[in-house]
Amino acid sequence: MFVVVSRQALIDSRFSTVVCAPVLGQRHGLATELDVGPEVGLKHPSSVHCDALVSLAKASLTDYVGSLPFARIRDLDEALRIALAVE
Repeated sequence: MFVVVSRQALIDSRFSTVVCAPVLGQRHGLATELDVGPEVGLKHPSSVHCDALVSLAKASLTDYVGSLPFARIRDLDEALRIALAVE
């Protein structure tokens, strides 16, 4: 499972891939991880791993599971900022 972290302009474009962060069941206690679970549509407690970003074909992202509320998107932005060392 993945969270799309690309900007909306890229998602809406004809570009064939988007950047995603994997959602995994384990947590390592890093500031680059975001805890998520049933409150966002998942079946089990999980973690978004921003240190493991991948580029995936849009066509492969077919099953919508849930979405992050605005406050959690800000938390995801912070985890991405740390993972990418963006000041």
